[in-house]
Amino acid sequence: MTERPVSKVLVLERDPVHLAGIRHFCDAHNLVGLKVRKNRLMSVLRSNIDLGAILYAEDYGVSAEESREIALQIHTVRPELPIILRRASAPTLDGVDESLRRVCCAAYTANDMSGLSRVIDEFIFCLAYPNALVRGISEITESVLASQFKHLTPRWHTPYIVRDRIIFGEVFSLIPLESNWCRGYMMLQTEEQPILDQLDTYAPGDGGATFRAVNSLLGEITNLIWGSFKNRYVGEAASLGTQIQVPLIVNHKHKYISFGTENPQLCFLYTLNDESTGHTFKLYQRFVFNLNWAPEDFREIVQDTNELVASGELELF
Repeated sequence: MTERPVSKVLVLERDPVHLAGIRHFCDAHNLVGLKVRKNRLMSVLRSNIDLGAILYAEDYGVSAEESREIALQIHTVRPELPIILRRASAPTLDGVDESLRRVCCAAYTANDMSGLSRVIDEFIFCLAYPNALVRGISEITESVLASQFKHLTPRWHTPYIVRDRIIFGEVFSLIPLESNWCRGYMMLQTEEQPILDQLDTYAPGDGGATFRAVNSLLGEITNLIWGSFKNRYVGEAASLGTQIQVPLIVNHKHKYISFGTENPQLCFLYTLNDESTGHTFKLYQRFVFNLNWAPEDFREIVQDTNELVASGELELF
């Protein structure tokens, strides 16, 4: 598995030539391009698909008015997603209708994709994540999941970057991350019923498992991941600087959570497979470094083997 995160972008283009050019661009810039039929666009955006940006053609609609209206609808449904406009002429928003200009973050032309590259770096890959951190998070989480779901096989997917604020499933946990190089939150999101089914199958009790058992299990998983994260990347280092805070906003109706920042989020997807039944469920993990991010101060803590032997965690043979 690659350690470098990717990002999914929704490509709204009608011209096959431009689509081919964007496909090559995505392959070269760690982007996963997605397409959707125009009549399904709004329902897809209202779903739990997580995205980093939208690449939008100036002539996506059959008329300038329709193109403008579609862009405005996209912004209404997913205002956190940057809309990057492909224009036929100038690689700027100069001369664009005022209402369309307000919802687009930048523009580019097909004959000069370097402009698109700069925009992608600014709006999606603006935070650099050390490879050791990305790899370590996946290893830590996979180990914890394997220990808590002994009858399941966990698998981690390529990490990715998103700009959206959607929530997956009915239950999520949130824990602060504090160190001298980062401050923010880790969030785990999942669906309740698959975990209930697993608890009923492999840890049956009187009357079956309840949502409280799911809450308790997710809380335990969250604590175990944070504990390993702290041991590996934080140690005893304290957070530096002023202890600022920002309000967190959760809208359950719209499955939306905001951390008070425009920074993209580092995300991981884990699938847990029950090979005896064929059942699979997903767990999403997001890291939001909304209060401090200084990757130049990041260090991976290497524990002394002698200390582990002395503590009894390792044995000599």
